[in-house]
Amino acid sequence: MADNYKQTSIYPQISMTLFTDSIFLTNEMEGFRHCRETRTTSTTTMTILLCKAGHIDVYYHGEMLRIGKDDLFVRIPDYNHELGPYKASPDFVFEQVTIDAAIFSQIMFEHMRVEPLWWQKQEFIKQNPIFHINDASKEYFEAYFRMLTLQLRDRQTEYRRQILMLVARGAMMEILNYMDKIAAISGERIERVSVNQSDYTFHRFMQLLQEHPHEREVQWHAKQLNITPKYLSEICKDRSGKSASEWIAQVTVAEIKHYLHNSTMPIREVARTMEFPNPSFFCQYTKKHTGMSPNHLRKHKE
Repeated sequence: MADNYKQTSIYPQISMTLFTDSIFLTNEMEGFRHCRETRTTSTTTMTILLCKAGHIDVYYHGEMLRIGKDDLFVRIPDYNHELGPYKASPDFVFEQVTIDAAIFSQIMFEHMRVEPLWWQKQEFIKQNPIFHINDASKEYFEAYFRMLTLQLRDRQTEYRRQILMLVARGAMMEILNYMDKIAAISGERIERVSVNQSDYTFHRFMQLLQEHPHEREVQWHAKQLNITPKYLSEICKDRSGKSASEWIAQVTVAEIKHYLHNSTMPIREVARTMEFPNPSFFCQYTKKHTGMSPNHLRKHKE
């Protein structure tokens, strides 16, 4: 994980901006403005902003939203809506983390394994991006910001990227947990949140990737969904910014890395387990999608 690193203080309660190529954390307006100019307005990032004092008005989804004290603003990658103009009160105090789409997509794919209503909850967040949180939940999110701060400061940690992923995933799960609490209190049924046909098709494609990770042809997935490969790729591109083939490659590469980094299985055995036709093709595939041979990739942990 390459770093573009700036820190204005060693203490998290003092103004600071910390960032890598995929995670941006700030609690100062200069950092907020820089992030908007370079990342936040992009449709390919996820943003979690906790307002601790004052308020900020942000134009989003065709309306001006007010994020006030103890509000948590959650923006997941949305390829049809960008953040617009904003105006902050003089006493606005906040903490914000912005995560790029590559990390969010990995978090999303993992959540779908354990969260049956993940897709509906994702749509719910799009429609309701502001959550007013209680003191207990505020402590949780402040703790996540604190953990991200510590890891972003420490550039010598061998497993830094993996730890950042786990902390980001924990924050996302805490958001989903808070949604369940809200639903329980209000009686709102999240499973009733409507999902349009394109979203449903993309969701089914994600499920197929989980259930059949060794099916690496777009045509096979399209056939299961009763649509053309071209239409499947168009839906994936519109909903996630990635084509169907890019999603298949991402899932395959993640599995390759899992076996190479977490086992001593010979390369030929990894190829057989992942149902590649032969070790040579497996090596070619790995080289094409990672830029490294399996042996080199095994030695290189991100």
